[in-house]
Amino acid sequence: MRTDSSPGTLPAREHLPAAPAGTPVLDVVIPVFNEEKDLQPCVRRLHEHLDRTFPYAFRITIADNASTDTTAQVAGRLAAEIPEVTVFRLEQKGRGRALRAVWSASDAPVLAYMDVDLSTDLNALLPLVAPLISGHSDLAIGSRLARSSRVVRGPKREFISRAYNLILRGSLQARFSDAQCGFKAIRRDVAQVLLPLVEDTGWFFDTEMLVLAERAGLRIHEVPVDWVDDPDSTVHIVKTATDDLKGVWRIGRALATGSLPLDRLARPFGDDPRDRDIKDVPTGLARQLVGFCVVGALSTLFYLLLYSGFRVFTGSQVANALALLVSAVANTAANRRLTFGVRGRGGAVRHQAQGLVVFGIGLALTSGSLAALNAASSEPAHFTELAVLIAANLAATVLRFLLFRAWVFPDRREDDSPSATRYGTAPAGSTSYGTTPYDTARFRAGEAADGTWREATPHLQPVRPHDTDARDFR
Repeated sequence: MRTDSSPGTLPAREHLPAAPAGTPVLDVVIPVFNEEKDLQPCVRRLHEHLDRTFPYAFRITIADNASTDTTAQVAGRLAAEIPEVTVFRLEQKGRGRALRAVWSASDAPVLAYMDVDLSTDLNALLPLVAPLISGHSDLAIGSRLARSSRVVRGPKREFISRAYNLILRGSLQARFSDAQCGFKAIRRDVAQVLLPLVEDTGWFFDTEMLVLAERAGLRIHEVPVDWVDDPDSTVHIVKTATDDLKGVWRIGRALATGSLPLDRLARPFGDDPRDRDIKDVPTGLARQLVGFCVVGALSTLFYLLLYSGFRVFTGSQVANALALLVSAVANTAANRRLTFGVRGRGGAVRHQAQGLVVFGIGLALTSGSLAALNAASSEPAHFTELAVLIAANLAATVLRFLLFRAWVFPDRREDDSPSATRYGTAPAGSTSYGTTPYDTARFRAGEAADGTWREATPHLQPVRPHDTDARDFR
């Protein structure tokens, strides 16, 4: 997983403004490898559909993934015959590699891709990109698993698709419904910031991009699609599934260890209404309460199991202290990551030290309760001990949440600059992605890695499908 880049602050969502036509609004990429048979009918059908229905200037880019047949010649003829078609040749295979290369070089504000078999009905294309043009969403995906989707495919592909998405939901807590449908779009300004974090160059590219986007707080729009399976598909299901599972393990491990710089992908203040400082509405309180309660319930169960185990070998006070110490360390770590959203290792030691102070208060409450119970009864039943400890822990839990929120993990966003993280500021020094250094404090949407500035939101103007002068930019 790439962790050597600090991509900077994501751009604010805005409707792409209208202005004289020039740069194409939409760039549709078709990754191909040895598709000499299907490429020409696919491109002609897509071009006819866009020319007839899409109200903006567009481009179709054929991304040739090192084809060894006559695909390159077919693509060249199409580019010569159709002004809106271009060809991008890569000498290495990999759908993710092709999408990264073309999207990174494109000047269109909305970037999309679809599979060459056109299994997805093209009527979903305009609904796919409209939320990106309007500024409502950051990414958009076609979903074959939405309730209103209409899908025709065999039971084997159906089972694999649903099983894979269940794995994503269970292991990575993904909320999008269909990761692998070959029908997706992204805003270029978002892609410039997000793509440097995506490591995979093959079929897992889609999933990795969506998981990182979701974890970074980006809005993913889902479009129900009509989809018909291509029986002649060249996708190797077993190899693709194996690579995907390896990718899931890699991403899960990176997220668990906090090695991804997702905290650098904070949007400008005010773009997300949940980030706004509204009087008498504590920021994130509801979400933090839910997370704290879940962590607290699991920690209490863990504590009781530890206490019961330690109680076999030692007295109640020692067993209580040991069980509370171990569970407190785990509780602080879980709340740090899950409840208060602190990622990375920065400040972890200080947070654990402050957590131990909170632990000491909890120890005083629970130990005092046990002492009071032993004073009242010389040999209290084990069930009675547990009941007293549960009551004392409930009181300690309320105090622990207040201390965590106000002291251990305070909300410091009012002190942050636009490029700062929630609990610290992004380094102002120069870092590098690959071999190209760039200043993280200056990298924004529209600003290239070499420091040159490009307009982040190109001006657009709707055009009628058969206007002859709207696409004379070629």
